[in-house]
Amino acid sequence: MQTEYPDWAYDLDRAPEFKGRWREDVFKNDAQTPLDVEIGTGNGYFFSHRATQFPQRNIVGLEVKFKPLVQSIRRVRREGAVNARICRYNGRFIDDLFVEGEVNDVFIHHPDPWTRAKKHKKRLITAEFLNKLYALQKPGSTLEFKTDSKEYFLWTEKEFAQTPYKLEKYTLDLHNSEWAQENFKTHFENLFSKKQVLINYALFRKI
Repeated sequence: MQTEYPDWAYDLDRAPEFKGRWREDVFKNDAQTPLDVEIGTGNGYFFSHRATQFPQRNIVGLEVKFKPLVQSIRRVRREGAVNARICRYNGRFIDDLFVEGEVNDVFIHHPDPWTRAKKHKKRLITAEFLNKLYALQKPGSTLEFKTDSKEYFLWTEKEFAQTPYKLEKYTLDLHNSEWAQENFKTHFENLFSKKQVLINYALFRKI
């Protein structure tokens, strides 16, 4: 990763070096340029889509698995995007990478639902994590959350209720909702759709 993409992909040691300085030192643009984050890029289909469709915005992807991480940045580079970077970093510790008010929109698509009850403590979407994320975002920014696990989705409601986020969109069946046309189907969504598994979706905003 460091040999092939030294200026595009950052490891556990290098990524925190840019905390508070992503716009200026990494993307080389002004402080007003939006800086978005995808937590868990998977194989990078949405990551690449976001970068290419919104060239006026920067995006940083966080992914812990090496193979999907490399797939993500290679996909972006094949498309010629210059506004995307990726870090091999656990999204749970996102405050290692950004300062308060540095981040704009955040995307969390299909995180591990940890369905067994005794594993719930490993879930990413908790009130503690959400409040930390809220502090990092600029006012007016959004948090988009999608999951194929209805149980997990409903479980997160009490977690979001303990945060200042304002709920703007909510559905238990995204692909048959009023927001279906504007939705970009991720790789996971296409797989689950073929199995007739519904996609749960919510959009929150920092006031």
